[in-house]
Amino acid sequence: MTATTRSVLTACLAAMVAVAAYFGTVPLAGAVVVLVLLTAIGWPGLMHLHARGASGFLVALVGLGAALVVDVTDGEPVLRNLPVVVAMGLLLAFVNELARRRPREDLVANVSGEVSGIVVAVGCSGWLAAGLSEEGAALVVSCAVAIAVAAVVCSTPLRGWAGIGSAVVLAAAAGAGVARALPRIDWPSGLWAGLVAGVVVTSLAALFGHVPTTRGRWASASAATVPVAVGGILIFVVGRLIG
Repeated sequence: MTATTRSVLTACLAAMVAVAAYFGTVPLAGAVVVLVLLTAIGWPGLMHLHARGASGFLVALVGLGAALVVDVTDGEPVLRNLPVVVAMGLLLAFVNELARRRPREDLVANVSGEVSGIVVAVGCSGWLAAGLSEEGAALVVSCAVAIAVAAVVCSTPLRGWAGIGSAVVLAAAAGAGVARALPRIDWPSGLWAGLVAGVVVTSLAALFGHVPTTRGRWASASAATVPVAVGGILIFVVGRLIG
């Protein structure tokens, strides 16, 4: 899968989140499940993990568990139980390595890869948390649209600082424009959300553009999902800072 195709897939996933958030919390939760599963399926191949089936299952289990915990948590702070989920994920990562058949090669690299996948998968729950915040769907839609715009720019022939600058500026403009058209959020908040989205997308596009395993189908799908997944927890933080 080429870098252009991955960028287009990222834009489609971000658009999915925006549409789901517009229609309510339940569709947004469904979109979060899709993000977690896409991340988990391709992550072992992307990170060259051993025991790929077990590693992928672990990432999916913790990511879905995080989304469930956020959904059932009443009151603020809505993410107060998330550290427990992450801690359990870290414990399960070590247990998974101990359960591997000998010889257990690359133990440190394998644990590190599983933990990074857990962090990305848990980040998907940030979209659900942002949807439950005071700004609600408006904040989620603004950021998701900005991610989609930045990803589309990354799929163009623009490279280097010209491409990065264009993606960040257009993402910020898209976030501000969408926020201006929606209730319960002002345009400066949308601007900040779009700015963060643009930086995240361009940074990860540059990172995964040099990873050879992204040529694989599922690994590429996972790499394309990461900007949207990470954007969830970051936009929740932005929402708290500007709220």
